[in-house]
Amino acid sequence: MDATVGVDISSIRVIGAAVTPAVMVSACGILASGLDNQIARMTSRLREMLKEWRSLPEEDPRREVLKAEVAILDRRHLLLARAMGMAYGALISFVLTSLLYLSQRRFGVPDVLPVVSFSVGVVLLGVIAVFALASLRLGRDAIALEKREMFRDAETPSPPGERSR
Repeated sequence: MDATVGVDISSIRVIGAAVTPAVMVSACGILASGLDNQIARMTSRLREMLKEWRSLPEEDPRREVLKAEVAILDRRHLLLARAMGMAYGALISFVLTSLLYLSQRRFGVPDVLPVVSFSVGVVLLGVIAVFALASLRLGRDAIALEKREMFRDAETPSPPGERSR
């Protein structure tokens, strides 16, 4: 027996088209939450580093390492703050997509508008991914600074799976 008997297939398509962006809205919310957590951790770490910097004597070489790390952390924070703004932009884009799809029959919204709105959201998610990868790279740079300071007088051990330099 056909389950679609008596059901307008175009209505099902409209509902599906409206629900797909809703799933993307949830994804944006999860992404924004993760970005917010990272930003909060960076802010806390920045405060810890500044407290350490202030407690060190002026001639302590650790102060220079902390300055460099704070500069890296500032760049990471900026990247992630921008990514957070884009996550909310994508979220708005997906909500708008749902509204446009649901309004098509009633208000004659052109077919291209929901597609454009959805595409903008997808592009924003792609840019967020690029920013997150750039932030990871900067995080590795900060770790490299710490490693150099820690192993200044000794040979730096290579992580498992990497060859020694």
